[in-house]
Amino acid sequence: MLSHSQPQGDTISFVVDCPGDGSLGQPPSEEGMDQMRAWKMGVLTEKRRGLNIEPYDARGWVEEENPLPSWLRLAGVVFLGVGLWAWSEKGVLSDLTKVTRMHGIDPVVLVLMVGVVMFTLGFAGCVGALRENICLLNFFCGTIVLIFFLELAVAVLAFLFQDWVRDRFREFFESNIKSYRDDIDLQNLIDSLQKANQCCGAYGPEDWDLNVYFNCSGASYSREKCGVPFSCCVPDPAQKVVNTQCGYDVRIQLKSKWDESIFTKGCIQALESWLPRNIYIVAGVFIAISLLQIFGIFLARTLISDIEAVKAGHHF
Repeated sequence: MLSHSQPQGDTISFVVDCPGDGSLGQPPSEEGMDQMRAWKMGVLTEKRRGLNIEPYDARGWVEEENPLPSWLRLAGVVFLGVGLWAWSEKGVLSDLTKVTRMHGIDPVVLVLMVGVVMFTLGFAGCVGALRENICLLNFFCGTIVLIFFLELAVAVLAFLFQDWVRDRFREFFESNIKSYRDDIDLQNLIDSLQKANQCCGAYGPEDWDLNVYFNCSGASYSREKCGVPFSCCVPDPAQKVVNTQCGYDVRIQLKSKWDESIFTKGCIQALESWLPRNIYIVAGVFIAISLLQIFGIFLARTLISDIEAVKAGHHF
């Protein structure tokens, strides 16, 4: 058994009993090896922390020192649950080809992708720590490093190539305008964006000609012909109920009268004007996420170094 005597001066005494078969020179049993390993972990903890000798506690590392893997795993489960629930409500789980037939982007796909990444990272971090699996811990650490540098690269490239980013965002927005009525989640996302930024279309209300329901051509028989979604309408403070038909036939009128009933500024221009006004908030969020990632990387590397040192049989 492993015992720890009271310190006398600067000396700490240990008695390690590694039971074998009772014969001198015989290798210790599995129980004895476990005790020796626990002693090594205790010495390592003493040297690294300057605390009293205590057994190495991987569960404590996961739950107290670095709760990031647990948070990631929990958040991943939540995202996956919400995404699968949304797909089941839309009938996608019974017919997965609906995803490929959609021209725009399904927001649920993004939710599921984020959920898979977060759950995978959380699972690798927790299991890697609890099972002292260096391979899983390296995967956890390396993936976070990769995500960190990808975020940094995207931020730098977006700043350096603003025209290219603007064109790609216009193409992305116009593609989703075409699919506005194809998916309820995409529809709600576009409506929320237009209402929050008081904008309409990518560069203006005319962009809604790209959608077959709002197109002004003579071939369209839609009741929404030459109109815009209700999220483009200027809200009326006197109305307590949202008028979802407020955008009907708006674009039949003269352009000079559009701004009386709908927003005429495009959403790309609105976002471009929003970013400078909120640059400190955006920078603060980015820095907070980066610090959290760096913190997780540091603690994971520290644990990997500790496990490698103990497995190598280093004595202090």
